[in-house]
Amino acid sequence: MKKNILFLAAVVFFTGCAQKAYHTEVYNVPGVKEGTKKPYSVNGKMYYPMNRVPIGWTQTGIASWYGPNFHGRYTSNGEVYNMYAYTAAHKTLPMNTIVKVTNLRNHKSVIVRINDRGPFVKGRIIDLSYAAGKKIGLDVTGTAPVKITVIKFKGKNYVSGYMLQVGAFMNKNGAWKVAKKYQKLGYNTAVIKRNMLYKVYITGFKTYQEAKKFKLSHGINGFIVGE
Repeated sequence: MKKNILFLAAVVFFTGCAQKAYHTEVYNVPGVKEGTKKPYSVNGKMYYPMNRVPIGWTQTGIASWYGPNFHGRYTSNGEVYNMYAYTAAHKTLPMNTIVKVTNLRNHKSVIVRINDRGPFVKGRIIDLSYAAGKKIGLDVTGTAPVKITVIKFKGKNYVSGYMLQVGAFMNKNGAWKVAKKYQKLGYNTAVIKRNMLYKVYITGFKTYQEAKKFKLSHGINGFIVGE
């Protein structure tokens, strides 16, 4: 578990989401607080937050998760921590960086947004929200070796796979209903707001051919895009 650093008193509410969804709501993130960019000290050790990070940057180490004891408290970015949102704490990555976290034991992955600092336990590199941790099995094991990959920073994306779009809705709730339906097929899903529409994707395909085969075998009427 981690210790929060409470830099700011401003409250920015971040909307919760369904625990089982592969959540990538990167379209409505709060502004970065200046305090989170400055060097800071915890237990006598100095940490120096990055100003920028290249797309594709990776790190391996131990991941943990934090939940009920911190739910409703402030994160380092000034938001109110929501254990059901897909967020995470990292000691130095820029706030609002989007990273893919892969459990190296079971190969499950999840996408999260950095909005907090920590964990400050030796050997640990990232602290996932309860929902994100559960997605990759940390609710059972507590900790696990993971690989972190930066896939989005300041609007730039890292294309690491393919997605199959299966719907587009004006209503967010309608989009999530469809997303949950497709989760039963064994793939992660994402709901992303683009051009005023909530688009539903089946994600996690490593190649275009894999996505195409899945689409044809399941009779899905959709189109393939780079992730």
